[in-house]
Amino acid sequence: MRYKLLGKSGLRVSELCLGAMTFGVDWGKFLRGSSKEESKEIFDLFVDAGGNFIDTANNYQNGTSEKYVGEFIASERQKFVLATKYTLTTNPNDPNASGNHRKNLLQSVDASLERLDTEYIDLLWVHAWDYMTPIEELIRSLDDVIRSGKVLYVGISDAPAWVVAKANTMSELRGWSPFIGLQIMYSLLERTPERELLPMARHLNIGVTAWSPLGGGVLSGKYNKEIQEQKRFDPDNPMTPGFVNEKNLSIAYEVQEIAKEMRKTPSQVALSWLRHRSDKEVIIPIVGARTQAQMKDNLGSLDLNLSSDQLKRLDDVSKIELGFPNDFLSSDMLRTLIYGNTFPLIDYHYTGS
Repeated sequence: MRYKLLGKSGLRVSELCLGAMTFGVDWGKFLRGSSKEESKEIFDLFVDAGGNFIDTANNYQNGTSEKYVGEFIASERQKFVLATKYTLTTNPNDPNASGNHRKNLLQSVDASLERLDTEYIDLLWVHAWDYMTPIEELIRSLDDVIRSGKVLYVGISDAPAWVVAKANTMSELRGWSPFIGLQIMYSLLERTPERELLPMARHLNIGVTAWSPLGGGVLSGKYNKEIQEQKRFDPDNPMTPGFVNEKNLSIAYEVQEIAKEMRKTPSQVALSWLRHRSDKEVIIPIVGARTQAQMKDNLGSLDLNLSSDQLKRLDDVSKIELGFPNDFLSSDMLRTLIYGNTFPLIDYHYTGS
């Protein structure tokens, strides 16, 4: 395991992040989880491989995930980068038990600290943009919890690029704490963040963590045969049906072909593709598991290096149209209009675009 600086900070995090959404069984059939004993075995495998970055949330398994994580890290609390989230509802009948506003932030942080049995949270994520709380209130409130010592860094998940860019620009102008991390759904099946979110993160030096890096399990290849044989399947992830379509199955098939060539598993190939994207920005896959076997499989991606030809095959089968204005501005016609005949002659070092 190697380590990366997370965004514009000196915080060192492992190149894989352990997602703890499956730690606990409180969600029942909504999302199959793991018992405390199984969760501890998964945690130990990750830590033994050098992992120090743990991702949970205040609502995962109705709070059980935070409790388990707190117990697991207690004996060596300082060595771990502990990340948790707030925003999603903890009481559906209370309008202030959800959202990004100051009240929910403060009560959520205090509740998480109690469940985690710790004095501080290394990285607090805004779990989702709520479209109601003013950006000024959000970032000032986050800065306040950092100044209180309860939180060290902040990040944001599931938000439009314009929100993150405006928040960090405002933070810089007002001397408040910026977002150092961005959490997005990103995989070979979901490359739309390449339109706005990833260029924004690159430009502002924000570290990226990718959730659902295996596309609801579709990239593992386990659904291809079942779909082709028209068998019913009971996915472990409730999002899986949304990923199952002809295009995505064709992507999964190419992943399987490369896995066969390398004598690796499809999951390892899919995770390795994400790690190879780090030549453009820091991208850290969030790997979740319900069993030791799944975690061992995920960790096997650390030893896999894809060739340029294999990367091209994966890119070709999964590429998307960036749309306007990206494709328009990068067209030969526009480059000629903007630069004349001089574009090939210009050496430019700026990598923020």
